[in-house]
Amino acid sequence: MSDATAQGAQPQLAQGMLFGGQVPDLDNETGYRGPAVCRAVGITYRQLDYWDRTGLIEPSIRSAKGSGSQRLYSFRDILVIKVVRRLLDTGVSLPQIRTAISQLQDYGVEDLTAVTLMSDGASVYLCTSNDEVIDLIQGGQGVFGIAVGKVWREVESDLAELPTERAEGNDEVDELAARRAAKRDAI
Repeated sequence: MSDATAQGAQPQLAQGMLFGGQVPDLDNETGYRGPAVCRAVGITYRQLDYWDRTGLIEPSIRSAKGSGSQRLYSFRDILVIKVVRRLLDTGVSLPQIRTAISQLQDYGVEDLTAVTLMSDGASVYLCTSNDEVIDLIQGGQGVFGIAVGKVWREVESDLAELPTERAEGNDEVDELAARRAAKRDAI
């Protein structure tokens, strides 16, 4: 039994989020801790922490509240993190990525699967139809595209075996934080 399972985490399969022909129901009370997010997306914990502290991508289920607390990211959060990583890998600047992310936040989860992000390396364009993609390419603006629906399936596959955690009891702190608090109180 893994540590995550022993601590009440459930394997991703328990959520029933295997991608089929339609968007699955997402559980807004179950999420993923930072290390699992990093493994699934392929970034360092330092990057994830920086993106949270600077407000690029904040965990929607549970934020860190001091030493020993754990962030809890939703599936949608991880989807957006993976899109950010893809944009960074292709050379898009962080200010442009921030603009794209703020546009994506206006869309509901179900709508994200129909979005394609196009970029010419300098700007990011959010396309919601094939016609918009074709117009960008014909205009010579689009150099590459990221189909968010495809990224959705990749994230789902990456998270399939990683442990999840319920947001219930999110005021609890880990053992180390509890010992530190007890030590401070004793002084």
